[in-house]
Amino acid sequence: MKKILLFALVASLGAGCKNYLEEDTTGLLYGPNVLSTQEGLESALTGAYRGLANQWGYGFIHPSANAATIGSDDVTTHPASNKADWREFDQFNVSTTNQRSGAVYTGCYKAIQGANNVINNYQKTTGTKATIDIIAGEAYFIRGFSYYWLTRFYGNIPLVTVGEYSSDLLTIKKSTPAEVYALIVDDLKKAEAMLPNTRRDPGRPNAGSAKAFLADVYLTMAGWPLKLTANYDLAAAKAKEVIDNRALYGFALMPTFAEVFANDPAVAIIPESVFQINGFTGGSGTANATYGNTTMPGEEGGWDDMFAELNFFNSFPAGPRKDATFRTQFGLGATKIPWQQSLTKHPYYQKWYIKGNIVTSSISLPSVMMRYPHVLTIYAEAKARGTGGPDQAAYDALNQVRLRGLPAGAKPLTPADGLTAAQFADAVVQERAWEFACERTRWFDLIRLERVEAANAAKSPDDLQPIKPITKANYWFPLPYTDTSINPNLNQ
Repeated sequence: MKKILLFALVASLGAGCKNYLEEDTTGLLYGPNVLSTQEGLESALTGAYRGLANQWGYGFIHPSANAATIGSDDVTTHPASNKADWREFDQFNVSTTNQRSGAVYTGCYKAIQGANNVINNYQKTTGTKATIDIIAGEAYFIRGFSYYWLTRFYGNIPLVTVGEYSSDLLTIKKSTPAEVYALIVDDLKKAEAMLPNTRRDPGRPNAGSAKAFLADVYLTMAGWPLKLTANYDLAAAKAKEVIDNRALYGFALMPTFAEVFANDPAVAIIPESVFQINGFTGGSGTANATYGNTTMPGEEGGWDDMFAELNFFNSFPAGPRKDATFRTQFGLGATKIPWQQSLTKHPYYQKWYIKGNIVTSSISLPSVMMRYPHVLTIYAEAKARGTGGPDQAAYDALNQVRLRGLPAGAKPLTPADGLTAAQFADAVVQERAWEFACERTRWFDLIRLERVEAANAAKSPDDLQPIKPITKANYWFPLPYTDTSINPNLNQ
C-alpha cells in the first residue's frame, strides 16, 4: 500500500509557486515489505530528514521559518517590494495562503510522516538491533522536533501518528497543545534513551540533542499557553544534564562570538551546534538559501528580506557580539555607505553573511536549530523561575554567554548585585535576545512570556507596525488553506 500523508501532499501541491509544486517522494512511498528491512527503514528516515531540508519548497534551509518569527522586536522586512508574505507576519495579518507559513507546515508534516513510518515499523524490522534502535531514536527526535515547531506556530493542530493514508485523515480533528506536547515529551524521552551519546555526523542528533530540546520544551510548557510552572524545575534539571555532560555530547561554547558566525562553507559543523539541518550545494534542492542574498541589502545584490529593527539595534550593548551580529556599512568594494544612507535605512545581520561576502542563494551551510548557549540560558532562566531561585551555577551559565558578548573587562553578574529571582530571569531573557538575534528564538520567548504586545508597542515608528491591535489570537497562525479547504474539522 502506498504510504503518503495527506497533509504533506496536499500542502505541497496547493501552494501557489512553481518551486512549491515539485513533490519530493523520497522516503515516502513503499511497497508492502520494504519497511521490514533495515535498508527500507533507513530510506524512511531519509524521507523524514528530507522534509526538513528542501531549498525552496519546505523545511528549514530556506528563510520561511525566519519570516514566520519576525513578529518579534529584533527583525523586520522591506515595507514594499515583493515581501508581502514577510510583512504579514510583522504586521500580524497572516493569511491562510501565506507561502512562508505553508512551507514550514508542509515540511514538518513531511518529516512527521517519514518518522511515523519508522516508529510504527522498526520493532518488526530485521537487521542489527543496535543500528535499528538508533534509526528509531532519530525518528522519535525528528517527530518531536517537528511537532514542537508546529504547535508553537499553529497551536491546535492535526496530530498524526500513522504513516499510511486513510480516508479518516480527511476528517481528522485538531488536537490541543496539551495533547501535542504530551507526544513531544514522550518522543524526546525515547530519543534520549535510544540515541548514542557521542558526537555524530553533522545533521544527526545524539542523546544530548534530545535532552537539550526536551529542556527547551519544558521551558516553553511552563509559559503560555499551558503555564505548567512546575516544568521550570524539569527544564533546569534537563539543561543541567546537558551542561554537566557537554564534553560527552561534544558541545562547547566557542571562544569568540565572531567565530560562531564565520560561516565558512568548508566547515561542516561548529562546536556550539546542538542540532543542525544540513545544506549541500551538490544535491538537488538541498542547498541552504537562508544565508547570502536573503539577508543582504540591495546595495550588495541582496534581496532585503530581513534586517534589524531600529530600536533593537540601538539598544544592543556595544561589544564584540554587536560587531559580529550587524553589518552597518554596505558595499562589496572599496566604497562603503553607512546604513543610515542605504535604501532601507536599516542595519543588516552580519551573522547571515557567507564568508567572503559571497552573493548567492545556494550555499553548503547548515541551519543550526539550537546552539549550546541556548542550553546555558535555559538552565539560568528555568532555575531562576523554579524552586529556590537562581544558584551560582545559574549565574555562571548566564555569565558564560554574557561576558563573551561584552568588551573585555566587563563585570560578571553575581548574587551580590541584589537581583531578585524575577529580575535575574528577565536579565536572562534579555541576554537571549542579544545572543540569538535573528535566529528564530526571540519570537518564541515573547509568546511564552506573553510579551508580544509590549515588544511591538516599543517599536520605532520607522519600522513596520501592526495593522490592528494584537491579541492572543495573533500568537498562532491560521492553518493553511490547502488543508482547511478539504477538511472542515480543521476550521473549528
